Amino acid sequence: MSKTMLNTLSSFYNTLDQKIEKPVQTHLRRVYFSLSASLLAAAAGAYVHLFTDFISGSVWSVLGSLVLLITINATVHTRENELYRFLALMAFSALSGLSTGPLLDFVISVNASLIVTAFMVTAVLFGTLLGMLSAMCWVSMFNMFIRSPALFQVNLYTGLAVMCGFIVYDTQLIMEKKRMGDNDYIRHSVDLFIDFIGIFRRTLIVLCQKEIQPRVIASN
Repeated sequence: MSKTMLNTLSSFYNTLDQKIEKPVQTHLRRVYFSLSASLLAAAAGAYVHLFTDFISGSVWSVLGSLVLLITINATVHTRENELYRFLALMAFSALSGLSTGPLLDFVISVNASLIVTAFMVTAVLFGTLLGMLSAMCWVSMFNMFIRSPALFQVNLYTGLAVMCGFIVYDTQLIMEKKRMGDNDYIRHSVDLFIDFIGIFRRTLIVLCQKEIQPRVIASN
């Protein structure tokens, strides 16, 4: 069965290679290389929070990541500043991982294996949406006042579905931008990185809820 699945996947990717132009394929490889490096940097940031006393995730790490994100988007992609922008991407990713630290602390207190499960689920998932996203924002604002658990659940699962959809949407958008002459693979990888982190965090919350709920019922 696994061999059949591998053959199917291989056939799928070969079909993609045949349909996508060579320059676009090269650009996507650069994007996904940068994304892989970003995820490693984020993992390093999370490790620093969890296993060292050097620095912890806080509002300052969130603000720092926002400043770096603005810096990446505000600078033009050129050969001269390519290394500078790539380093900014790595710093942004590391601070994003650091900011996820407090959530990981809580998950570890519940069940540490959920982190691996959430990562695997996110990796599998990673591979009209604007209207849904807008509706989610309004629901979140509304729920700040009424604090409905049901609305929180709806928003959580809808958000997970939307982030998955945005992976497909952003990948298509990246391909079209490349065809129009946009070679900024660093900025394009940021879009996918944000999608990945969004899915990972929401998946962690969902898994934690499922882990905690039976314990609460048993204690009552």
